[in-house]
Amino acid sequence: MMINKILGYVLLIIGLVLIGWTLFQSYNIFTAKTEAPLVFKTQSELAAGNSNSFDVAEQINKAVQSQLNQIIPPATITKILNLTAWSLLAFILITAGGAVSKIGVKLINGKS
Repeated sequence: MMINKILGYVLLIIGLVLIGWTLFQSYNIFTAKTEAPLVFKTQSELAAGNSNSFDVAEQINKAVQSQLNQIIPPATITKILNLTAWSLLAFILITAGGAVSKIGVKLINGKS
């Protein structure tokens, strides 16, 4: 019985630390004190190739891509994707911390 209570307190503390650390990291990321983990990266500009190309489709494609980059820069899209990935990971970590803490509380109370 005593081992169950000790293990319960250890699990409770581990769960609370996991939740606290995740919330602290999320606060730092969303207040721009640290960067979100880089899951997605912006593809660097590829070599322009032959600038004397007379391929109309290629020139139209470059013009459209240039206009789209002015409306929504690629760096903004990757930043949004990285923040979304962190939010998903934070949700998983908080849920896991809650589950570990719940097991710890059950062990402390002696319930199965």
